[in-house]
Amino acid sequence: MKAAELSRQAYPFATQFITDRRGRISKVVLSSREYRALLEALEDAGLHRAMRQVAREKPLRRRAALALLARE
Repeated sequence: MKAAELSRQAYPFATQFITDRRGRISKVVLSSREYRALLEALEDAGLHRAMRQVAREKPLRRRAALALLARE
């Protein structure tokens, strides 16, 4: 399989590749739509990770939560 084909498989969202002198991919160009989708996916993954970290925590009542925030 050619390097260009491997690149397309590794970066299916890229519209263009920028390579160094040795022909190695150093940058990829994305459409703005693909870029926004990628950012959204990263944000979703971060939110999911944060939700899993606190899943077993006991919820605070409003007053206790406000007091905790006031101390920070």
